[in-house]
Amino acid sequence: MKQFAALYRELDASTSNLVKQAALQRYLQAAAPADAAWTVYFLAGGRPRQLVPTKLLRLLAQQAAGLPEWLFDESYEAVGDLAETLSLLLPPPTEAHDLSLATWIEQHLLPLRGMPPEQLADTLRAQWRQLPPEERLVYFKLITGAFRVGVSRLQVTQVLAAMSGLDPKRVAQRLMGYTHITGRPSAADFAALIAPESSGEQDRQTGGQPYPFFLAHPFALPLDEFDAVLGPPSQWLVEWKWDGIRAQLVRRAGQVCLWSRGEELVTDRFPELAEMGRTLPDGTVLDGEIVVWRREAASPQGPGRVQPFSELQKRIGRKTLTPKLLREIPVVLLAYDLLEWGGRDLRAMPQQERRVLLDELIATAQHPSLIASPVLHGESWQDLARQREAARAMGVEGMMLKQRHAAYGVGRTKDVGLWWKWKIDPLSVDAVLVYAQRGHGRRASLYSDYTFAVWDAPPEVPDRKLVPFAKAYSGLSDAEMARVDAIIRRTTIESFGPVRSVTPTLVFELGFEGIARSTRHKSGIAVRFPRMLRWREDKPVEEADSLQTLAALLPEAASTAP
Repeated sequence: MKQFAALYRELDASTSNLVKQAALQRYLQAAAPADAAWTVYFLAGGRPRQLVPTKLLRLLAQQAAGLPEWLFDESYEAVGDLAETLSLLLPPPTEAHDLSLATWIEQHLLPLRGMPPEQLADTLRAQWRQLPPEERLVYFKLITGAFRVGVSRLQVTQVLAAMSGLDPKRVAQRLMGYTHITGRPSAADFAALIAPESSGEQDRQTGGQPYPFFLAHPFALPLDEFDAVLGPPSQWLVEWKWDGIRAQLVRRAGQVCLWSRGEELVTDRFPELAEMGRTLPDGTVLDGEIVVWRREAASPQGPGRVQPFSELQKRIGRKTLTPKLLREIPVVLLAYDLLEWGGRDLRAMPQQERRVLLDELIATAQHPSLIASPVLHGESWQDLARQREAARAMGVEGMMLKQRHAAYGVGRTKDVGLWWKWKIDPLSVDAVLVYAQRGHGRRASLYSDYTFAVWDAPPEVPDRKLVPFAKAYSGLSDAEMARVDAIIRRTTIESFGPVRSVTPTLVFELGFEGIARSTRHKSGIAVRFPRMLRWREDKPVEEADSLQTLAALLPEAASTAP
């Protein structure tokens, strides 16, 4: 644990990728294999389920430090990070330990989950007595699920490749599934990550493991530059960019596994897709998007259309999938790539050839839960841009541009070809800042997390009120945020714990990717991925938008407009 805490401090103290990779490589070469296995798990994105309720941690730490609740809250607000606050406030340790990272995780931390409350409190206090502050910081980040240290999965992959002499793509393949939420990596798992490549590894396709996902780069050039940068549209496969869950369906060894891009095994969440997968030939891997898809009641086998992501969220959030829910919120896999066929890895094959095979497979399968993502056609980029204008009404995010000759790469790479995502402009409204809260990390001293409101009626209605509808914290420069922070401190009306209500004086243009009705929000509306596009210093509060403006952006409003 001491060595892992020292690695954390070294990684956290540097902004240089080379320095971080060198530090990680030194650690992994010297660490016990079991410790190395857990280190790779956490740094590559592994997040075990929260082990201890944060409310209990706060209460026990407050009692141990002998602080009143208000002072603990003030300390947390000043520090901005719960794990750091807890590690600083606890009394000095009275005992010592010499336990490894793996021992701490497997014998002391993981058993905390599900422990009876009385036993849990005593166990936590006993652990705290052994840990100095620098180890407590890592400890609390691990048990709260907040462990992050600015090292990417790609950097971990590169370090493992350098240690083993393997191609980074092979390491990336081996890492798929390694960071699953239920994972308990072992010394043998770490050894397998860096083991020499066996002669049969390339062809051995017997497990349910997915391939590393190929990711697209954002593309936002002016339309008149497309020809110069991209060439003619005939060199590209153009598809809609769906707003769903990116997934790979793996059919091998008589089993079906459905993996999300976040490496979560979601087979049980989508039983109709698992049933569909069992109808496919063994040795098949599809890449596509899980979406809610509804067909006309008069023609249940006919064409349908994708539904808003908010519909998919209704299924994601349910613990039990009842027959009624499966009927009311049916999903399909909109497939757009074939990565494996007959047990053969097709990723090095050109995109257009993989697409031909995919279309043949789907035509043969004839399953209602498997639909080919349509390929779009246009004589020019201007023609495609006109088609793209229909994206929002269709419930899609824009277009995907895929080079016809591109292989299927690993991550966001350009070495084997390109995928571009040509997204539509976000929806936007002008909203008023009404509440503010301090941020976390380097923004812990600034009021940087904001709640925004719009008017509940048009300007001509007397006594109208501002109604909160969205929270946002990104989009401003550091200089702008410092100015906003100063205004918040001057215009605070009252405080509710860490939250301040302010006199409405600031208007911002908020952008968001989607909008839907919501019974959970006071405004009756929920927006997706809100962020600040610009500070409207030119606009008075009275001219901010209203709920009617938001309602006009709802998908049903667009579909019924004359």
